[in-house]
Amino acid sequence: MLDRNISETLDHISIQVNRYFSIFIFLFGTTGNILNCLVLSRPSLRSNPCTFYFLISSIANIISITCGLTSRILSGWNMDLTSTNAFLCKFRAFIMLVSRSIAFWLIALATVDRWLLSSYRHQRRQYSSLKNAQQGTIAIIILSSFLYCQVLYCYDANMILAPLRCYGKTITCRLVTDLTYALVTILCPLLIMCIFGLMTISNIGRIHSNKSTQSKLLDINDKNKKTIKPKKQKRKRIDRYLRHVLFVQIIFLTILTIPQVIEKLYTTLTMNQTKSSLNVTIDNFIYNIVLLLTYLASGMPFYIYTLSGGNTFRNALMDLFKTK
Repeated sequence: MLDRNISETLDHISIQVNRYFSIFIFLFGTTGNILNCLVLSRPSLRSNPCTFYFLISSIANIISITCGLTSRILSGWNMDLTSTNAFLCKFRAFIMLVSRSIAFWLIALATVDRWLLSSYRHQRRQYSSLKNAQQGTIAIIILSSFLYCQVLYCYDANMILAPLRCYGKTITCRLVTDLTYALVTILCPLLIMCIFGLMTISNIGRIHSNKSTQSKLLDINDKNKKTIKPKKQKRKRIDRYLRHVLFVQIIFLTILTIPQVIEKLYTTLTMNQTKSSLNVTIDNFIYNIVLLLTYLASGMPFYIYTLSGGNTFRNALMDLFKTK
């Protein structure tokens, strides 16, 4: 009797969270990412390769939130067509997983770009270019689409013994999809972000400790060290801003997505264990919560850029509003 009451309570909480918290994240995330796209496409920012990564990542986040959260909101009122329609289930899962993979990997490439730009080697700094950013983005889109093409076969509607009605139809399918998502889409990009983020910090420390290298990177006159060309000064200010907001974004991405990685790995490891109805309910409840946290991570970039990036992004945002 107690187990039944706990299960009913958790089911009720899950329904309410899907109904109302999903709506909040949807409005919060889509508004922020749309503003991101408008600001990052401004002439003062769009020529920067890191900004280009942020821009395309924001577009991918909009797609991910729209495809993913719409069904979560509708499921709160038992109106989710992807739960019963196989085609919509496969299409929604494919688009959502591919767009999320693109968004995460582009932030990882942005971290690599900041490392290249902070290098004391001129040859490495040359690799930080808009052309390379565009080529990297195309490669990520193609690879992400190829990575999740198995979803078009694996996912099906009307799944009963699964966290969602639209889910992998066999144990093998669930194993492949869950591990691909946890390791390739989430964990690997986060590791790259952390590794190259630390290497960027190391490069910055080396630059500040070496005056001759610093002078070369900042284009300061070796004789009087007084003047920096205004355009170069502005570009370096933007680079510092991008580096700062990137590090803050990595921290939030890690906090909000690692729980789902742990949940996916736990589900995979306990897949063949017999569980009570209460344990299944608890697992589904945790799945719903950590899933919404990942959508929250997708909706946060605009607010991170606005609150933690100094005046560069805020000034561009104010210019946008004045223009409109």
